[in-house]
Amino acid sequence: MYTVRPIPNSNRSSPMPPRTTPRRLADKLADAAAAYQASVVIPHCPQCSNSCCRLDPLVLELEWKQVRTFWRIEEPRATFDRRLATGQGPQEIRAANGLYYAHGKPCPAFNEATASCSVYGQPIKPAGCSDFPVYEDGGVIVADLRCEAVDRKALTAWIAQALGEGFRVAWSADPEFPFLITISLKKAKRST
Repeated sequence: MYTVRPIPNSNRSSPMPPRTTPRRLADKLADAAAAYQASVVIPHCPQCSNSCCRLDPLVLELEWKQVRTFWRIEEPRATFDRRLATGQGPQEIRAANGLYYAHGKPCPAFNEATASCSVYGQPIKPAGCSDFPVYEDGGVIVADLRCEAVDRKALTAWIAQALGEGFRVAWSADPEFPFLITISLKKAKRST
């Protein structure tokens, strides 16, 4: 949060304009990422050759309520967890740290015939489904180039346009996972 204060010892009667704080910048980045998703990524999903919802090679992080709903589990969580731990649960689900991770088999909420999600736009939809493949994280944009709808150059230009002339946009690839790129902003140098 910032405060607007008048300039001391000044004849100006109006306050100084607010500064762009790190949180405000992160919010702008999140908005730009969401707009890119809505305009570029989501429209491509129905014709994608390797839908994310097939969970190969992607991993989906889920809470118990989501697992119970998507896989139509009627037993108590403790019973399910015991079954899962002994290899008797769905083979595509692993439990860790109070969460569940699904991988290698299409999400049960995904309808292969229509290439659509039965929980799209509902509160139970996993956060990872909304965020993937472009999202704000700690004041930078992270993009997963395994999504065929994401083009690094176009995304970088999109972010630059969304944030305006006061910033220089740079990107870097993760050395261990080169399909993950980070787009960061630096204040543009003012010309004198």
